[in-house]
Amino acid sequence: MIAKVESLFPNKKIYFASDFHLGSPNASISLERERKIIRWLDAIKPTAQQIFLLGDVFDFWYEYNHVVPKGYIRFFGKLAEIIDSGIPINFFTGNHDLWTFDYFPSEIGMKVYHCPQYVEFCGKKLLIGHGDGLGNGDYGYKILKKIFENRFLQYLFAKIHPDLSFRLAFFWSRSSKNKARNEEEKRFLGEKEWLWQYCKALEVQKHADYYIFGHRHLPLDLEVSANSRYINLGEWFTNQCHYAEFDGNNLTLKTFE
Repeated sequence: MIAKVESLFPNKKIYFASDFHLGSPNASISLERERKIIRWLDAIKPTAQQIFLLGDVFDFWYEYNHVVPKGYIRFFGKLAEIIDSGIPINFFTGNHDLWTFDYFPSEIGMKVYHCPQYVEFCGKKLLIGHGDGLGNGDYGYKILKKIFENRFLQYLFAKIHPDLSFRLAFFWSRSSKNKARNEEEKRFLGEKEWLWQYCKALEVQKHADYYIFGHRHLPLDLEVSANSRYINLGEWFTNQCHYAEFDGNNLTLKTFE
């Protein structure tokens, strides 16, 4: 559970970002993006009280018992440096990195969450999560997620050699079907924005000042009710580089570089 924050320290903020998709579409482009993410982390570190990474940080992630994916060493080192300096980083799994287990907490000290969380900062109530599998629609993905979350199937996947399992995963991610879906995710759906509608339905039952999600790959700031907003953080893998900052009163979408 994420601790309640009564007030921010002077000149401090809370930062949110998602959908880095590190590893996509290839190692060289991913490395360039990784360096940019590190520049962003360096830029916000002096004013950060907490940092939230809301899923799909990696295009694919799977932790074997004694093996972790190759790459991202600069990124991991920067996360460890920030956490060691006393700034908490909270990681929410997305549909591309839902197979995140204990590596980040045990090796880096980063807290991991597998479902949306209600939190309270400075008297403001927030619901935070990646956003996949919520609300109505996208039933094909919801079925697929149930399969991916099955412990026995995870056990079977772990028996595949990492070279083969990662090759299969990246092939699937780069398939024409998923490319078409990524293009679709860049289009604003108006009243059919299912995460927006999900927030509206939740607001009737339990108030939140801000609903903060990723997953949609669109930077969105939409009214849920007279005193509530839905914020989608956009993405970084097409060099849009959106994030949000909370200053204790307001939450604002920003663009890095």
